[in-house]
Amino acid sequence: MSYSKRILVTSALPYANGPLHLGHLAGAYLTPDFYVRYKRLTGADIVFICGSDEHGVPITIAAEKEGVSPQDIVDRYHEINKKVFEDFGISFDYYGRTSSKVHHQTSQEIFTHLYEKGFFKKKTEKQLYDPKSDMFLPDRYVKGTCPNCSYTEAYGDQCENCGTSLSPAELIDPVSALSGEKPELKETEHWYMPLGDVQPKFEGWLKTRKNWKPNVMGQVKSWLNDGLADRAATRDLTWGVPVPLKDAKGKVLYVWFDAPIGYISATKEWAELSGNPDEWKKYWQDEETELYHFIGKDNIVFHCIMFPIILMEHGSYVLPENVPANEFLNLEGKKLSTSRGWAVWLHEYLEDFSPDLLRYALGTTLPESKDSDFSWKDFQVRVNNELAAVLGNFVFRAVSFTQKFADGKIPQLVDPKKTDTEALQSINTQKEKVTNAFESFKFKEAITEAMNLARIGNKYFTETEPWKTRNDDLQSCMNTLHVSLQICAALSVLMEPILPDSMNELRNQLGYKEIPNWNTVSDSMLIAGSSINLGEVLFTKVEDEQIESQISKLEERSATSNPTSKFTPLKTDIQFDDFMKLDIRTGEILEAEAIKKSDKLLKLTVDIGVETRTIVSGIAKHVDMKNLKGQKVSVVANLAPKKLMGVESQGMILMAEDTEGNLKFVDTNAEPGSTIT
Repeated sequence: MSYSKRILVTSALPYANGPLHLGHLAGAYLTPDFYVRYKRLTGADIVFICGSDEHGVPITIAAEKEGVSPQDIVDRYHEINKKVFEDFGISFDYYGRTSSKVHHQTSQEIFTHLYEKGFFKKKTEKQLYDPKSDMFLPDRYVKGTCPNCSYTEAYGDQCENCGTSLSPAELIDPVSALSGEKPELKETEHWYMPLGDVQPKFEGWLKTRKNWKPNVMGQVKSWLNDGLADRAATRDLTWGVPVPLKDAKGKVLYVWFDAPIGYISATKEWAELSGNPDEWKKYWQDEETELYHFIGKDNIVFHCIMFPIILMEHGSYVLPENVPANEFLNLEGKKLSTSRGWAVWLHEYLEDFSPDLLRYALGTTLPESKDSDFSWKDFQVRVNNELAAVLGNFVFRAVSFTQKFADGKIPQLVDPKKTDTEALQSINTQKEKVTNAFESFKFKEAITEAMNLARIGNKYFTETEPWKTRNDDLQSCMNTLHVSLQICAALSVLMEPILPDSMNELRNQLGYKEIPNWNTVSDSMLIAGSSINLGEVLFTKVEDEQIESQISKLEERSATSNPTSKFTPLKTDIQFDDFMKLDIRTGEILEAEAIKKSDKLLKLTVDIGVETRTIVSGIAKHVDMKNLKGQKVSVVANLAPKKLMGVESQGMILMAEDTEGNLKFVDTNAEPGSTIT
């Protein structure tokens, strides 16, 4: 593990088009806060930057739905989300916004610098245009069927079901998200980033990166294996950062070009407020700085390929040391879906529970390397069986016994026994384990090892039986209390990144006046004779009624969001001739094999009667591959071939999606080759 004089940490900029939910917190904000708080305790020079992404197409869509301006939307949700982050203890040094003057200037300066270096390619090409709305359709204004997994609500830039990055032209049956009409192709001019031209240079840099998560590096390499293509840096829109060129009227910078630059502009604003306007340069233009981007997996391509290439080609900025991206968080066994009402909003959570409880519960179930699931019953178990029964119970036993039997003062340690010294030694042992976990971005492990110290303390307290020794061996009783309080003091720092409010309260109870410091965690943090202050128990149990209330709220909201049907709404009408263009045949799967570096895609060999086809299908998580041989399927046989993960797919398997996001085969008993009409 390399160490530097200074560290810059960023969290993905959340869209300012709605409130924040559990998935946001678990994906890109909780883990960097754990890391930053830990690093601050070590004395590191570290700055934590984030802000609102206020130029995305979701902003304009939200504004159109409400009949207000985009500025109205971003002003509202910037303040709402900023407060929620503060309430949850997400300790940004600065939380900016991409609609600021500094951000516009910074983005335009970087675009202009790259333009003058000859980086961009200007192209005239046809793009989807909505004649009814009289505008070109940005990626997110186009919806259709994903060519990879057949999800019918995929956007023109990405399928939120399987995570595949798309272009609008790749969607099957695209429609305008504005009017619901089928768009037409119309010529327009844009500036493109020639990512493929710089791929060799980028790959050389990528080889220098160490300790990247396998799920992150795997996704990046799959993109590289397919070959990087030109990517547009501009869009036909009126809301956003205007393209700073004379012949670019009515065009703005593509949101995924300007949004990551928000990290730079926000750092500039932080430096200005700090009284040293040039301070930002140390964190962005000095090679002694290590840059870390914390994001969700849907942002990997932008933070691990596009933004590094922009910085690399500019030539004046540091590139990321690591991008520890998380996978997705599910909710009660289902995919989070705000449109279907299947979400837990953070501001509503705070009406019923303290932030530390969720910080801990989510921290123990983080989707660090694979998708994970949050359930209210598991939340209850984590709080009751771990925070209350282990950590809270141990602290209360140690502090309350000291109050009762040691006059509220920390006893001297005299002639300790082996059990006493071993318990004290566990402080340094667990500190090392927690440290290593934090440094490796293994936050679940860090929490587990810190909680293990509380378990060790509880076991030690029980085995030494101070309630007995206070009568027949008073010094042994005092030694138990001394050791237990020292463990409590160590815990108050080791658990500080996870439970900042609760650990501050614990230090108050211990009478620990020092500023918490990771380097001073030891078996002698408390001075004998110092007074303790018995307070309330740190954690109380969550009752069944509270959990049942949360589950009911979730189910009621989901039902309200889908009042007429539990299924997705019907699409707009098409003409009979459009349907007749599809050649749907009965097929039979002959072979099935997994595709390397993909946990969703399968390579299927399918007999469609007239010939045998290779079809790539995103169904790996929904089927048992061993049982696929002989499975009858419905195949779209006249779909243009497309390469997926290096394999040419020659058709599409039709699947039905239930209300929980599970895919099922559209069965047929006809012989292979039979036409389905």
